[in-house]
Amino acid sequence: MCLGIPMVVMEIDGFNVRCEAKGIERTASLWLLQHEQVNIGDNLMIHLGYATQKMTAEQAQSAWEIYDEMLTSFDPQQTS
Repeated sequence: MCLGIPMVVMEIDGFNVRCEAKGIERTASLWLLQHEQVNIGDNLMIHLGYATQKMTAEQAQSAWEIYDEMLTSFDPQQTS
């Protein structure tokens, strides 16, 4: 399963952005959002190196709360 990760735009260079989330930085392509206005400080959903959508800070926080809950409830001893 692949998940998109909410990240904050730190730097913009043409169609590439440098984003950060939880202390991790990544470069992502804005190609899929080329008709959107993206600014430093915006929250983007990053999936496989591409920004797929803009999000509000509340949406990004909600996604992180769900991801954190998933991680804390994960038990590697359980199998499905």
